[in-house]
Amino acid sequence: MNRKLVAITGATGSLGAEVARDVAAAEIPVRLIVRDATRASHFPGADVREAVYQDTDAFTQAVEDVDTVFLVSLPESDQRRNYHRSAVEACRRAGVNRIVYTSLINASRDATFTLARDHYDTELAIEEAGIPFISLRDNFYTDMLPLMVTDGVIRGPGGSGKFAPVARTDVAAVATSVIQNEIGTTERLDVTGPELIDLHDAARLLSDITGEPVRYEEETIEEAYRSRAKFHATKVELDGWISSYKSIAEGEMSIVSDTVQRLTGRPALTPREYLEQLLTENASA
Repeated sequence: MNRKLVAITGATGSLGAEVARDVAAAEIPVRLIVRDATRASHFPGADVREAVYQDTDAFTQAVEDVDTVFLVSLPESDQRRNYHRSAVEACRRAGVNRIVYTSLINASRDATFTLARDHYDTELAIEEAGIPFISLRDNFYTDMLPLMVTDGVIRGPGGSGKFAPVARTDVAAVATSVIQNEIGTTERLDVTGPELIDLHDAARLLSDITGEPVRYEEETIEEAYRSRAKFHATKVELDGWISSYKSIAEGEMSIVSDTVQRLTGRPALTPREYLEQLLTENASA
């Protein structure tokens, strides 16, 4: 069993926290890297270091003596590539042996989904730094589906394209398996749910589970930008939201892998299984 020190970023978020708990349960030494240590109080007695990705010196100190860094990607912004590259440079300076990075399905320089281009840039930065890495190329997170609904409608330029939404808890389980089993060579793993659905399917599924009518309404690109103007989001955010639908329409998310089953020994959760669990928990909270 790998007992070398593992640094977990994003440990106050849902994915990072779950990975931190799972890795610690496997009796692997864990260090949590967070922006605000007071928010890590749910890990009593943990080795907690404060650092942000863009502060290369502080992040270098935070990952000193660390073997593996679980690097959670930051939310979309016009500085995300620079911040990620700063964190990667810190890992290089500190002599980190391996990075496990949360990437995106079909990450490439020319991807339709703007965020997939950001993830490709980070993968490239890690390669350039000479650090072996495992890139977890996640499909669309299943728990994002309810957030796509506005007034009972999922709107977007997604056409009839299909995608394989993955439960965030399955991504955490895959990450833990990768960390625990010391996969040491650079590898890009597609991490997906077990089945392909389109946005009509997603709307019907949400209707079935919640008992509230939900439908999918296709938009043109122009309509998509107009309908989201009320959110007063940045251009980077708008481009990301809308290009995610375009990516689905182009078939760039229509990938089903066996990664969850192969690395965790159990089947990936279906969208119905995960949403029933998630929405029931939310309703009782």
